[in-house]
Amino acid sequence: MPLVNTKEMFKKAYEGGYAIGAFNVNNMEIVQAITEAAKLENSPVILQVSAGARKYAKHAYLVKLVEAAVEDTNLPIALHLDHGDSFELCKSCIDGGFTSVMIDGSHLSFEENIAVTKKVVEYAHARNVTVEGELGRLAGIEDDVNVNDEHASYTDPQQVQEFVQRTGVDSLAIAIGTSHGAYKFKPGQKPQLRFDILEKVQTLLPGFPIVLHGASSVMPEYVKMINENGGKMADAVGIPEEMLRKAATMAVCKINIDSDLRLTMTASIRKHFNDYPDHFDPRQYLTDARTNLRNTVQHKIKNVLGSSNRI
Repeated sequence: MPLVNTKEMFKKAYEGGYAIGAFNVNNMEIVQAITEAAKLENSPVILQVSAGARKYAKHAYLVKLVEAAVEDTNLPIALHLDHGDSFELCKSCIDGGFTSVMIDGSHLSFEENIAVTKKVVEYAHARNVTVEGELGRLAGIEDDVNVNDEHASYTDPQQVQEFVQRTGVDSLAIAIGTSHGAYKFKPGQKPQLRFDILEKVQTLLPGFPIVLHGASSVMPEYVKMINENGGKMADAVGIPEEMLRKAATMAVCKINIDSDLRLTMTASIRKHFNDYPDHFDPRQYLTDARTNLRNTVQHKIKNVLGSSNRI
């Protein structure tokens, strides 16, 4: 089975009341853990690459790793560019084998966002590649994305219909209260998704797939594990999983998960070295990390996304 784009995935997800997990990848163990979990759950999956990951691991290596995962699992897998910030970056990924790209023009004016998104859509669609756009800005820090609270903004539902019609995008990321990174909320601040905005968008764009970024729940067991094994990570509050599950039953067809993977991997490696301080073989500590990553992804597929047995 070759890599697929997200068009058919999202159609089935919308109709079935579930979401596809879009998990960020940086190396072989992360790719293996995600796709092993998806295989065990018989779930479609999106492997996404940020600009930072592309710089770290190099484009060619990541593409070949994902192609190997397809060969190994025979799963429907989409390879997606996360937060492409320019036409040139999106074009490079499309030309290099990605089957889906995000053009993030959320920092631009409405008209400028439309212009650059439309340009990417025209190039991508001619090559059977799907495109995700974005309206509204999430706060938080993740790789090259850094938006403070002052510049964050909810998506204006009144703009979504015009944006989708004029650009031709295949999916739309909206801001309804999620946030990038592990430290999503201030102490004492209660997480709350704006389901009123999501409902309005769903009414204005019936059947159209919506995307949530910054949707890690910051699993407390791994924060605790980090701190118990030499780390100094402050308590972090993520998005409650029941809120994400509710969103997945509505118009949300893609939920991005990255911070939870980073926390799982870091906690696992810290614990391994605390338990076995004489170990120096990467295969030893990365095996633990890969196993726990697989368990985290399985948990997300079953309890948050609802995408088990959807192939």
